[in-house]
Order: sequence, then structure tokens, then C-alpha cells
Amino acid sequence: MKRLIVKSLKIFFGTIGALLLAMYLFPILFPGKIEQEVKDFANRRLKGELNFKEAQLSFFSHFPYLTLSLTKFDLKGSAPYRNETLVSADEIAFGINLKTLFFDGAVSIDKIYLDQALINVKVDKNGNANYNVYVSEDKAPKDAKEKSEDTSLKLERISIENTHLSFNDQSTGIQIKAKGFNYLGKGDLDKAIFDLDTEAAIEDFSFSFKGENYLKNKKVNAELITKINTNSLSFIFEENNLKINKLPIDFVGKLDFLSNGYDLDFKIESLDSPLADFFTALPPAYVTWLDKTQVEGQTDLVFTLKGKYIASTQTNPDIGFQMKIREGEINHNKAPVAASNIFFNFETRLPELNPDKLEVNIDSLFFNVGSDYAKAIIKTKGLKQPNVKAVIRSKMDLAKMNRALGITAFQVRGTLLSDIVAQGTYDASRNQIPAIKAKLKLTKGYLKTSHYPNPITNIHVESTLTDASGQLKDLKVNIHPASFVFEKNPVYVKAKLQNLDNVQYAIQAKGVLDIGRIYKVFSQKGLGVKGYVKANVRLKGTQNDAVNGNYAKLQNSGTLYLRDIATTSTYLPKPFVIKEGKFSFVQDQMQFQNFKATYGQSNFLMNGQLRNVIDFVLSTTGVLKGDFELSSRFLNADEFLSEKQGSVSTATSPQAIEKGVIVLPKNMDLYFKAQLDELKFQDLKVNDLQGKLALKNGQLQLRDAAAEIIGCQVKMQADYADETPSRAAFDLKVKATDFDVQRAYKEVKLFREMVTAAESAQGIIGLDYAIQGKLNDQMMPIFPSLKGGGVLSVKKVKMKGFKLMNVVSRSTGKDKLKDPDLSKVDIKTKINNNIITIERFKFRVAGFRPRIEGTTSFDGRLNLKMRLGLPPLGIIGIPLKITGTQENPRVRLGKQTEDLEETEYQEGMEITPTATP
Repeated sequence: MKRLIVKSLKIFFGTIGALLLAMYLFPILFPGKIEQEVKDFANRRLKGELNFKEAQLSFFSHFPYLTLSLTKFDLKGSAPYRNETLVSADEIAFGINLKTLFFDGAVSIDKIYLDQALINVKVDKNGNANYNVYVSEDKAPKDAKEKSEDTSLKLERISIENTHLSFNDQSTGIQIKAKGFNYLGKGDLDKAIFDLDTEAAIEDFSFSFKGENYLKNKKVNAELITKINTNSLSFIFEENNLKINKLPIDFVGKLDFLSNGYDLDFKIESLDSPLADFFTALPPAYVTWLDKTQVEGQTDLVFTLKGKYIASTQTNPDIGFQMKIREGEINHNKAPVAASNIFFNFETRLPELNPDKLEVNIDSLFFNVGSDYAKAIIKTKGLKQPNVKAVIRSKMDLAKMNRALGITAFQVRGTLLSDIVAQGTYDASRNQIPAIKAKLKLTKGYLKTSHYPNPITNIHVESTLTDASGQLKDLKVNIHPASFVFEKNPVYVKAKLQNLDNVQYAIQAKGVLDIGRIYKVFSQKGLGVKGYVKANVRLKGTQNDAVNGNYAKLQNSGTLYLRDIATTSTYLPKPFVIKEGKFSFVQDQMQFQNFKATYGQSNFLMNGQLRNVIDFVLSTTGVLKGDFELSSRFLNADEFLSEKQGSVSTATSPQAIEKGVIVLPKNMDLYFKAQLDELKFQDLKVNDLQGKLALKNGQLQLRDAAAEIIGCQVKMQADYADETPSRAAFDLKVKATDFDVQRAYKEVKLFREMVTAAESAQGIIGLDYAIQGKLNDQMMPIFPSLKGGGVLSVKKVKMKGFKLMNVVSRSTGKDKLKDPDLSKVDIKTKINNNIITIERFKFRVAGFRPRIEGTTSFDGRLNLKMRLGLPPLGIIGIPLKITGTQENPRVRLGKQTEDLEETEYQEGMEITPTATP
């Protein structure tokens, strides 16, 4: 027996040793075929760029399976992400089927192991994904099919450990991040249709939709059975049990990958789950709240997603969500009274992801806090013109409710009584609103937020709102004396409004407000406002009386003091700060008295009046009218350029800010008598500007304007109107006498770009010109759009270094024509379609009598005819034709020239000259 046992042990351990030795030697003796076959397979069946450092064949990496491990593995994605990584790993291993290797001589990959990897899935806004890297057999090249019998992909096992998964779909706005992702999938993966048994665990899972986080840092465990069709790349989720933190979730469904999108059919539900488990699946703030809160009750959750999503054809699926809560109770931090008897039925549908088809149905909401209660039924359909049905009633001690629910963002007290019934359709185009009957009363109110140390106290609001027909003419709003105290300053408001078709108003307001401090109570990151307001106003009358001039029937009076008020507007990129101002209300007028304001570097002082204020405030069609005297020590017009949002290059990059034209409001009719000591626009400085400004129907008019520019007196008239945020139209007439041409070239950018020949000129010239055209988003002229004409008067100018005359001098051998002195010459020109037409003009130079006419263009091309009259009287002349460009003019004998090609302005055109005459 002893000898038998010893012999058996020797055989056993010998066999084990031989097997281990064979497993060790096999990869060393026969590595070539397997490595080469796998590489050839990857090259044939993967269209993404594949790189790895080295290949290692071993039985011991994933014992007892023979695996080919690729180190420093990196697989690029498919178009349009060919240069970005789809999968990278320190090591990826492919399991080799020994049976097919020994008996069939073929390499069959039946296992994949992925460890410490990054899986980076991306989909662009048109639905094109980076994961389309696998070429199926029917699409593989002919030579690849011939070799397909040697190497095949017949998976039985997929193992992923400690991997980071990132999914970013720009077409849907869905982002998923999974850290510590562990996955084990088993099944007959070599079949066209097979069942995949899956176990998955994620340590840190986050899900966001269009920038909003819905799940963040959640722990997920899943057991799934998925039917997969590899021919059509279809997934059928038959039995799936998940747990997000403590919330159990079941889901079934189907996912088909289309060439340009997805076909979806999902149902995700958690039925009869503890309400407390639901809160564990919410963002971290709720989990922290849950640690101190006792939550009772059961909940049902159902989410459905069905339909095709194809971004390129704007095809969208239907989404639905239902939530029910039964016998709920919430008690935060052992509050003396809990929120109990919580009953909630909620359902929403969004067919085709179309907001206009949105349906929200709060069939019932009810809860108690002691003997107090709140209950509501709210149903809406549509978004632009929603149909609403709502019943809301409450009697609630807000302090008890605040404590029971554990609301920490603010402290609130007071007794709130509400009774609201509304039913009907909101349609602004037809002056239609839901029929409504509402009462709201808050007594002994108190509000304090974490943003400001002191509360708003003694809040008392009592208001009613009724409209039996659902027409604006029957609407009645009555705010009984409303009051509150903030920073020891009481504020009192009483208002009554009727018939919004012809508003009948009666408003009283009295009190002092520090706008900056009260804003901090409701502070929002990224925004800010400050200032001081003291009001004592009484307003009473009707909108029609204000519009029709029946001012005797209006009873508007009172004063409004403003100090250090910072306001913003959609028309202006910077805040407009009212340093000090007093408004007096008299009938439909608002008088401005010593209204001091700043805007960036600019400052203003205004006195005057606004009219039609009531109609402007109470209607969308009212036009604000007014007359003012405006003075400013300094005004920087560049600061009034609007800002528009640029395109977003990446999902995470901030939007680029681009300049835009000055945008003018269309509902104002204002007149200003202006006196500006200094005006700056780009590099142009204007002193002592006086004139009349009119802003009407979105157009700005400047009349009878006079100013000092570059040391000379200039008279001008101008019209301006914005057409789009990046386009504007202008019409300018300007007359300037005796200005220094060299100073104009150095100090005025527009003159420098339009008259480049003035670079070397010295002397005095005059200008009488009218021009109109378009401005781009930098408030610079678009040259093909310019039309106009006028006269440039040369008083006494030395054209030193003037290339045109210097080339003529060299071409004719007449040195006296070089650097000519010009005096008493009027040059008439016309501008159209990017071409400047120069009418014939003569001048004298050292006994010669040149005569020039022709055309030039704003991109520097020349087409001029010149007759060089020879001394003494110029009766005999040499005909010359001048072509080329301003930088490189060409002078030849002759008269015949070719017309310059015109550039007619087209909408959206943007042309910047390279060289101009």
C-alpha cells in the first residue's frame, strides 16, 4: 500500500510538473503563429488605429487560460474621432481556445481581459460615434475573408476590472462617468444571437443630462441577463436587477445601434421601495440631509424611454416618468412636529422630446404638519400655450414646515393661507389666460437666507386675483396693504390693477430700500446689484387716458430718489450706474432732475422729462418719449459696443465673447440736446461736440453737429441703425476745412485705411463728403457696401515719397515730377461697389501740367489715365496709363485700359482692404 501511494504521488506530481513545464515552454517554443494571427486579425477587423508596446504569450497571466497580453495598449476611435483614444490600458489580454488551436490549427479568441483601463466613448452632435471600429465579416475585404477561418472572435468571457468609463454624447446631452468599473460577462458569445450573463459593480457613478447632474458619486451594483444580436448590434435586456446605493431598480428594454443613432425601448422601475432608499440615490446634498432625517413611507418609480433617436433627422423618442408616494413621513433632526400623511401622485410625458407636447400631471399632493395642511392638483399640457388646471390650498405655519422638512437654505416664518383655482389656456397672442380665482395671505412673515446676516421681518401680504372669463380685460389684481421691514426701514405698498387691455391702476408706494443689501438676501452667484431707493409715489388712472392725452384724468404724483443704482440691459454690455437722481411723477411725465450717471469710463448729466411712461410700462407696444439736455465731460463710445456669444468649440470650453454693433431699442422716441467735452471712438478723439440727437424707431440721428477733430472745425450729420447684432447701416455727411493731412493720417484710423497715399503727405486739405453703407461687428465699414461722393480740396500739400508720381518720374525721365507740391486742387470722387471713381483734375508741377482721371479700388488696384502736359503751356502731352496697385504701380504709354472688376455688396459680406488708394 505504501509503495502504491508513493508511486501514485510520483505520477500525480510528475504529471502536474510536466503540465506546468509544458505551459511554461509552449509560449516560448510556439509564439510566432499565435501572435502573428492575432495581429493580422486586428489589422483586418479593426479600422481604428491600434498601437501597443509588446506582446506576451502566457498561461500564467490569467491561469489556467492561455492568453496573449498586449502592454501599453491604445486603440483610436472611428471618424470623426480618429485622433482620440477609444480604449487604452496598461495591459489587455486575449484568451486563446486551446481546443481549436490543437485540433483545427486555428486561433480563436474566446476571452478578453481588461484591467486598469480607460474606455472613452464619444458621440458628436450629429450622432456619429467613435466606437464603430469593428469590421463585420460581411464587410471585411476579400483577402480578409479568406483568412477568417484561421483567426476568429468567439467570446465566452469578458472581464473588466478597475476601469474608468467615460461616455459623452453631444447629440443627446448625456454624460456618464464610471470610476472603479468592474464587469464580468459570460455567455456563448460566438453565436450570432446569445444571452450574456453580467455582473457589474461601479464604485463611483455619475450621470448628467444637458449639464444638469441627476446622479453623482453613486455606488452601483447590477446583475443582468442581456440577449445580444451581433448581426444587427441589438441588445435586449431581459432580466436586470440594479441597486443605486440602497434603491433597488429593475429594468427591461431594447437598444439597437443604428448607423446614425439609436432605437430605444426601456422601462426602468422601482416598485414598493422604501422612500428613504429613494433619497440615497439623489445627489450628495440629499444624502447628507438624510443622515439627520427620519423618513417613512413607500414609493413607486417608473421611467420609460421609447422611440428612435437620430440627430441628423431630428427624430426623437418619447419620455415618461411616474412617481407615487404613500403614507410618507419626514422628520428632520427630531423636529417637534413631522410632515406626515404625505401622499403624492406625479406623472409627466414628453412625446418626441418636444416641449410643446409636454404633459405634467400632479394628480394629487397632500401633507400635514400637525393640524396644518397643504394640498394641490396641477395639470398642464404644452409649454408655449399651456393648458392649465390647478387647485392649490394651504394653511401652514411656515416655521414648523421649515423645521420638519429640514430646509437649511433659508429660514422662514409666518402663517400662509392660500386658495387658488385656475383652469384654461394661456395664449398671449389672443390676450387669453386661464380663468382664475386666487387668495393669498401671509402674516407675521420672516425671511432670512445664508447670504445676508439680517432678515426681512414683519412681512404682511394680502392679495386677491380674479378673472372669471379668462380674458385680460376681466382680470383684477388687488394687493391689500403689503408691508415689510428691512434694516429698520419700513416699506409700504398698496396696488389695484384691472383690465389689462386698458389697465386701470391705483398704486401707492412709500419707503426706503438699500437695493444692494436686500439683493444679498436672495444672492445668486455671478450676479450683483446695489443702490439706494427712497420712494413716495401715488399713481392712479387708466392706460387709455395716458395714451390719448387725457392727462387731467390722471392722478400721478410723487418722487423717487435714486443713489448708486447699478443696472444692466440687454442692449448694453456694461452696467449703467446712476450715481444720483431724482424723479418726479406728474401725470404721465417723469421729470429728471440733476440725473448723474456713469457707464464704464463715461459720465453723464441729464435734465429733462419722459412722457408716456405709464403706457410704456404697462404694455408691450408702448413707446417711451422724452426730451433731455445731456452733457458729458468724457464719453467712450467703444464701451457701448454690444457683446454676442460665439460658438463653442468643445463641450467644456466657455463661450467666446465677440464684439457686436451698437444695438438700439425700438420702443423709444427720445431727443437730446447734447454737449460733450470729449468723445472717444476707437482711435478718433472728438472735442467740444455739440448737436441734436434723436433716438426713434431704433434709429439714431445726429443733426446740426459741430466739433473739433484733429485741430480743425468739423460739421456733420449722421444716421445710424442696427440691422443685426453684427451689422449696422450708416449715412454720414461731413465737412472739414483746413486740417493737417499728416495729423489726420496718424490719428484717424479710418482716414489712414481709406487714404493710404497720405502716409508721406504734408500740408493742409479740406473735405466735403457724403457717404453711406454698412458696418461690421467691429463698427468698421464694409467697403463694397459704401456709396457716396464729394470733394477733397488740396490747399497746399507736399507729396513726399508719393509712389505713383515717383514711378511716373522714373518712367518718363522727368526728375522734377518726383515729390510734387500740390496747391489749389479740387479732387471730385464717387464711391460705389468697392470702386472709387476720380473725375478729371489738373495741377501744375515744375512747369508740367499733369491731368489725371480713372478708378481705384479699396483693395489697392489702379486703373488711371494720365496726360502729362509738357512745358511751357502743356499743349503737347504724353498719354500714360497707370495700372497695378498702390504699392506697386505700373506706368506705360497709351490710353486704353481695362476696367477694374466691381465687387457688389452681398448680405453677410466682410471685406478688409489690404492696400487702398
